[in-house]
Amino acid sequence: MKLKLLAAVAATIALSANMPAEAKDKLLIGSTSASSSQYGYFVALSQLINSKVPNVESAVVETGATVDNLRRIERKQIDMGLVTTNVGYQAYAGEGAFEGKKVDNRLLFVYSGAPQNVIVRQDSGVKSLAELKGKRFNPGLKGSATEKTTEAVFAALGLAPDYVRGSTTDIVDAMKDNRVIGTVKSGAGNKLDGSTLDIATFTPIRVLSLDADQKKLVAEKFPDLSVVDVPAGAADGIPAYSTWSFGLAVHSRTDLPEEIAYQIAKAVFEDKTVQAGALASLKGLDLMKMTVENGTIPLHPGVARYLKEKGVTIPAKLMPKSS
Repeated sequence: MKLKLLAAVAATIALSANMPAEAKDKLLIGSTSASSSQYGYFVALSQLINSKVPNVESAVVETGATVDNLRRIERKQIDMGLVTTNVGYQAYAGEGAFEGKKVDNRLLFVYSGAPQNVIVRQDSGVKSLAELKGKRFNPGLKGSATEKTTEAVFAALGLAPDYVRGSTTDIVDAMKDNRVIGTVKSGAGNKLDGSTLDIATFTPIRVLSLDADQKKLVAEKFPDLSVVDVPAGAADGIPAYSTWSFGLAVHSRTDLPEEIAYQIAKAVFEDKTVQAGALASLKGLDLMKMTVENGTIPLHPGVARYLKEKGVTIPAKLMPKSS
């Protein structure tokens, strides 16, 4: 009898040793161009999720940013990704470029503001937005929220550059070679992003500013955008300027499991080092406050559950909706 019991125990141990580890849920995170400072943030976010969210394994996918990510969410090619607050709302409501083509998605969190910086080579001689007329100019990464928003803002302001399309890498190279005179690039908080600083190492740059009338017009025409005054010091030698801005957020598919969304919210909102290590502008920011103040579409139920547990008042427009 004792030998039979020992044999049964040994068999059980052997069976356990040969059993595969518990399968993990795979998450794909859509980001942006790998040359953007925002891509580094999403790599850090993926690392945070992998270390803090139980039974989840995430990976980052290089994409064309907001619009591309929304389309991928719609096709279920990614589970979550970078979405700007203005275009995220348009997709959810079926407005703008998404008229008649709604993309049902949910807000996970807002992690940064994104001033839209109009950058030109100093040797172009262009000192105002009006002087961009007819100039070879890139409105932003092809397929991105920056591109679509720039086109809309410039149209409202009566500006008509000769648009040149391309990836961030294409445009950085084109500006260095003087094949285009400028571009619009999201800032990293109140600082110019890495790709813009890369250009500045090859040729002096200037940041163009909205004038008082243009600020008023943008505020009136685009309620989903903010007009911001960026203080001097966005980079060495850059004076204060005014521009339009939106929030940088992470949105998800509606069918992302509630518990996973809850655990992602917990990891992101309680983290003090990982995200700020990737984007210095995030240091000390209250991401829960930023989310409820800048979000534009309903929260994922898992995120709302976490916020309620923390005593956060959720605005009506962000209350979860059934898909």
